Amino acid sequence: MEGKGNVAIGAKIRGFFFPRLTRRFWIRLAVMALSAYLLFSQVCIPLRIRGISMEPTYQDGQFNFCWRFRYTFSKPKRGDVVVVRLAGKKIMLLKRVVALEGEEVEFCEGQLFVNGRQVEEPYVRYPCGWNLQPRRVEPGHVYLIGDNRSMPMEQHQFGQTPVNRIVGSPLW
Repeated sequence: MEGKGNVAIGAKIRGFFFPRLTRRFWIRLAVMALSAYLLFSQVCIPLRIRGISMEPTYQDGQFNFCWRFRYTFSKPKRGDVVVVRLAGKKIMLLKRVVALEGEEVEFCEGQLFVNGRQVEEPYVRYPCGWNLQPRRVEPGHVYLIGDNRSMPMEQHQFGQTPVNRIVGSPLW
């Protein structure tokens, strides 16, 4: 009796790895391929994080997904980490929203001030001595910056960006 059970299991394994190429198989394969394409090109875009501007929150070389529907019915809020389209779908930046439209943002001796009030940033672990004159965020824009402030200001990509360039947010 044991021999028949092993043969049945072996047939199932063989059937799984080497299915019969029926019409039903090809239809299922096409549906799965189309579903995977739509999921990973429109809903959950795979990301490889390159660079240290978001350390320690996100590490260089980490893998994540961009959840495209995060801002479908809402706008980004201060403190949100967002994925920003820089050029097409290939080049995107991962940054944190620090100020919203109409707000005034500045850095004084490394401290972030929004509307004249110091903002507590528990996600910033590396100190900096940045100084940036006050500037008002334009309508339809947000002010973005990375969490790693130990880099010189000149080597950091940050500033205002239109809200419509925000693609979504990292999944985790």
